[in-house]
Amino acid sequence: MNTVGLRAAIVVGLFSAGQPVIAQVGAAAPTTQTPAAQTPPPPPRPVPPTRDPHTPGYVQAKELPDGEVPPAGAEGNFIIGPTHNPAPDMTVRDGVPQGTIHTLTMNSADSKIYPGIARDAGTFGTVDPADPAKLVVTTSHPAPYTRRVTVYVPKQYVPGTAAPFIVGADGPDQLLFTALDNLIAQKRVPIMIAISIANGSGDAQGSQRGLEYDTMSGRYAEFVETEVLPLVEKQTNVKLTKDPEGRATMGCSSGGSAALSMAWYHPELYHRVLTYSGTYVNQQWPSSAETPHGAWEYHERLIPNSPPKPIRIWMEVGDRDLFNPNLMRDNMHDWVVANENMAKVLAAKGYHYQFVFARNAGHCDRPVKQQTLPAALEWLWKGF
Repeated sequence: MNTVGLRAAIVVGLFSAGQPVIAQVGAAAPTTQTPAAQTPPPPPRPVPPTRDPHTPGYVQAKELPDGEVPPAGAEGNFIIGPTHNPAPDMTVRDGVPQGTIHTLTMNSADSKIYPGIARDAGTFGTVDPADPAKLVVTTSHPAPYTRRVTVYVPKQYVPGTAAPFIVGADGPDQLLFTALDNLIAQKRVPIMIAISIANGSGDAQGSQRGLEYDTMSGRYAEFVETEVLPLVEKQTNVKLTKDPEGRATMGCSSGGSAALSMAWYHPELYHRVLTYSGTYVNQQWPSSAETPHGAWEYHERLIPNSPPKPIRIWMEVGDRDLFNPNLMRDNMHDWVVANENMAKVLAAKGYHYQFVFARNAGHCDRPVKQQTLPAALEWLWKGF
């Protein structure tokens, strides 16, 4: 998200179901005893439909020849696929300087911002009968965690110099490190540090990952700024720039919405954002009166109703991306619609953005990332 003897219980909960299925596990029953009836499991989660990028209401986009990706200097909306072969710069190459990878460890006991929570295994939550857009979770409780922070330092980095950097969610991200080796060597991106932070465990409402990534606030950026970056500088002998133009964030799924939140709530810290399958949907927990629809608020209200912020954003979504993956049916859990809406409002407000709709692609699709990441990074760092 121990075997405990005769009273052990296996609790199986599926996001597509409203209630968990509970089966008791104990000693073998005598042959004369009739076994207790088992509640049948709920049906499997439906496969997301394949969305057509030319659907009425979606943004107008330029369809590229199969195998091509948008140019690094282009802005606006693009359609790629259905073939997703890795870009040449996603391969480790002889003769290209290889960065050094450092692995650090952080414990929840040392965090003032995230002391740790977890949701009981096999549980999810129930929809508030008074509000279909609100999930009630009663099985979340304090819990410790340990996380890894993986730091990439390019061979070209000069110790003591203030370096630009990119912060990534759900680390470690070896694809990112390989791309940076090649792009830095070709001078297509600046000599930068990459900081790939593992989440604090679990997923969605009531979990530590959900609290970190889906909360609509600057809290995660503050955690990174005050607890992660000082540790990185101390233990890897690097100096990180304070210039927001030299700071980027990235992530997929809820890690993508977290990447945007870091820049949205703290534009004095970050100006560049890269997201795959961004979770711009209603997944925040605990609920907030200021943003009751979670990250759906970005395209519903926040971006349209706010002055443009100095944020440059690259986004991707797949034609088979997530659609109502849990028991909430609030019309705010379609990842494709959410990202399409993001492209609309970003364009209307005059943001610098590039939006890629990928055919033949699922959620956080690895082949799509391997195909697009080098060009996406080059686009992201334009103007630096």
